Amino acid sequence: MMLNRFIALKNINLRFFTNGINPYKHLLKPIKIESKECQYYDVGSFGTKYDKLPFSIRILLESAVRNCDGFQVTKSDVEKILDWENNQALDNGVEVAFKPARVLLQDFTGVPAVVDFAAMRDAVKKLGGNPDKINPICPSDLVIDHSIQVDFTRSLDALKKNEELEFVRNKERFMFLKWGAKAFENMLIVPPGSGIVHQVNLEYLARVVFDSNTLLYPDSVVGTDSHTTMVNGLGVLGWGVGGIEAEAVMLGQAISMLIPKVVGYRLDGMMNQYATSTDLVLTITKNLRQIGVVGKFVEFFGPGVAQLSIADRATISNMCPEYGATVGFFPVDEQSLSYLRQTGRSEEHISRIKKYLSSVRMLRNYDDPSQDPVFSEMVTLDLSTVVSSVSGPKRPHDRVSVSDMQIDFRNCLVNKIGFKGFGLSPAKVNTVGKFKFEDKDYELKHGSVVIAAITSCTNTSNPSVMLGAGLLAKKAVEAGLSVQPYLKTSLSPGSGVVTYYLEESGVIPYLSKLGFDIVGYGCMTCIGNSGPLPDAIIETIEKNELVCCGVLSGNRNFEGRIHPNTRANYLASPLLVIAYAIAGTVDIDFEKEPLGHKPDGTPVFLQDVWPTRAEIQAVEQKYVIPAMFKEVYGKIEQGSSNWASLTAPHGKLYPWDINSTFIKSPPYFDDLQKELPEIKPITKARVLVNLGDSITTDHISPAGSIARNSPAARYLASRGLTPKEFNSYGARRGNDAVMARGTFANIRLMNKFIGKAGPRTIYIPTQEEMDVFDASEKYAKDGTPLIALAGKEYGSGSSRDWAAKGPYLLGIRAVIAESYERIHRSNLVGMGIVPLEYLPGENAEYLGLTGHELYNLSIPPNVQPGQKITVFTDDGKEFKVIVRFDTEVDLTYFKHGGILNYMIRTML
Repeated sequence: MMLNRFIALKNINLRFFTNGINPYKHLLKPIKIESKECQYYDVGSFGTKYDKLPFSIRILLESAVRNCDGFQVTKSDVEKILDWENNQALDNGVEVAFKPARVLLQDFTGVPAVVDFAAMRDAVKKLGGNPDKINPICPSDLVIDHSIQVDFTRSLDALKKNEELEFVRNKERFMFLKWGAKAFENMLIVPPGSGIVHQVNLEYLARVVFDSNTLLYPDSVVGTDSHTTMVNGLGVLGWGVGGIEAEAVMLGQAISMLIPKVVGYRLDGMMNQYATSTDLVLTITKNLRQIGVVGKFVEFFGPGVAQLSIADRATISNMCPEYGATVGFFPVDEQSLSYLRQTGRSEEHISRIKKYLSSVRMLRNYDDPSQDPVFSEMVTLDLSTVVSSVSGPKRPHDRVSVSDMQIDFRNCLVNKIGFKGFGLSPAKVNTVGKFKFEDKDYELKHGSVVIAAITSCTNTSNPSVMLGAGLLAKKAVEAGLSVQPYLKTSLSPGSGVVTYYLEESGVIPYLSKLGFDIVGYGCMTCIGNSGPLPDAIIETIEKNELVCCGVLSGNRNFEGRIHPNTRANYLASPLLVIAYAIAGTVDIDFEKEPLGHKPDGTPVFLQDVWPTRAEIQAVEQKYVIPAMFKEVYGKIEQGSSNWASLTAPHGKLYPWDINSTFIKSPPYFDDLQKELPEIKPITKARVLVNLGDSITTDHISPAGSIARNSPAARYLASRGLTPKEFNSYGARRGNDAVMARGTFANIRLMNKFIGKAGPRTIYIPTQEEMDVFDASEKYAKDGTPLIALAGKEYGSGSSRDWAAKGPYLLGIRAVIAESYERIHRSNLVGMGIVPLEYLPGENAEYLGLTGHELYNLSIPPNVQPGQKITVFTDDGKEFKVIVRFDTEVDLTYFKHGGILNYMIRTML
């Protein structure tokens, strides 16, 4: 099946060189893979400079060489990357273009992309073109994994019930995606119930080396999920981007990035017999957060790396967003090739990978220090110092040794409110709440565990910790230990392969006995899909103001994320999730206090049931075999019976349902013409929002639940939905009417017009205060163009497509800010919004701008990247701003009204 996908990719590279001959064509060399004649760009011929490059930078260089067309990727880009050692040290950064080999989507972030592609087909047909031409140019994979919730647990039919409810809640979205799976070429859509996107990527989708029309090149990927970084553990360079950036890559466009500093992280020694990969990643996460690696690459090296399995490495790479780096990269070595063999990749493909990477000096030997490149800085960790750990109670990088957990938690209770404090008075520390559950009496205290979940891509890709959890469960059950029935336990594997080896090794019955039945295959508790807690639990927590806990094997534990009623949440290995579930509390010292007692009263300590690394490895070697991966992934595109029975529309054009509140045709192309639009000045514009510094995409773009008093809620209510049917902005990302109403709807938005936090603004003509969306509608009726004023770092945080799409739909045509987050600036350009920047040292306050003025912005028809233009206001002020079109590509997109318009005209 994967072979067929490779065949389908042929001729993609014929589209690369659109503006002339590649100046590096002389680097094309023949290479024979068994009996097949192939070609590759011999980047190793750059010599000494190349050999000093970190392996991650070599991948960027190869991509620039192969895709050099003089327009999107220039010879200057190649030269800048080759001179990485000097350019990475420059304070202001050096911008280059990068064309990833493929795109990875999950369903929450992928639905809007597929909606846009469907709408583009309609637009092309309307303009007289062939809509069939609209397909992803760059190979794109979408895995449906973010929709399932833990509604049912502790039963053998929990999985079936949760999946059925998932289909009820998401029927419209799934029908639309099933249509897309048939309608679009070069796009694979993996049905729900298959696993977590990042594990499926690691075990199945990752190519490591592409063979496209006999041209070999390294695999690289950008994804619309921050934990796309996980695949770096296999030597595939990849990271998360915003939706508009991902769509640009899907359409064959390059993205811009700053040449990164590369931190060399050396691993020495060996892990002790009782430490896990989770303990290691929590240690590294805390370490790198303290060092500061935001915007940097981290590349691991040293003899300790050779001691780690690919699953161990992937666990470390997965948590890149938590330690702040762009990637945590492990170059390909012999262990990587063994993993590919174990996961069912063909010998022919593995041979191709080895020969190609050897030819371009990208195959790593971690025991050979002569291969060590130059790094921006270096850090060292002795693996033998890693101890059993958790992280929390509110941030993933607040690591705590398990031996210190009890005292740390007790300190958190009385510390002032903050990341390590709940602000309890000493009088409330010993509060006890009593309740009945299933006709028995129980009690909760501060520290009581109410959610214990083996969940998320962080760990469920790793057989060592999953089998370790199974062996611990077996020993615990045999010792007579159990988990309280009111505690919500769950197991959501990252792929069906996990179930295979848990069953074959015989540990499933013991996990089930402790309440850890399989509840679904997807990203569940870690993203807040933990489902409901019993009413008695919630009432007891709220009545007594208890700090109760969730313990999960995930990667994020921010306050309010896991469940509204678990104020403390700890990240832990699957083994410790079970241990804390049995203990029923995090307020325990495992070294001094028993987990429980045998029927004869003998105390059972954690060390009595904890399996050693050697025990786990013996089981792993016996039961994790290639046949399992081939069996699972051989039928992955078929999906479950629920998916098979789902009736999707046919045809290349999507039949939009005007009554749908999930999927709606966006209005981006309603007035699109074949001819380029005339660049007109923005005159008599009003300020919709007047914002300060560090406005994030969370402030701009909706992400969480839909507040009942919001414009989005009113819209859904007008369509006949009740509050319990509102779902979330994430689930409704395919409906622009909902998302536009949610733009600037964050309750913590600080708009200077209002003076306090809230999603409100002033409609200037009448000085009325109202919701931001309502004001934009009134301005639209007046025919008034809108702008936004902002401070420093506008658009920082996670990159979200709707942070640019939403303002566009509100009528915002320009933003004037002191500075921009790099990706968000690019996304604004991608939607045809003009990013303007005050001159150095100037801002709204300096210029005396209140935001109540009328603004006139004259953008000349021949505007150039970085040009200064003058802004005039109706009260006589005038000031210059810099037009933040940074490249000719930016300018091209703007002249077309955005990247999607550009691609439509290109196809025509």
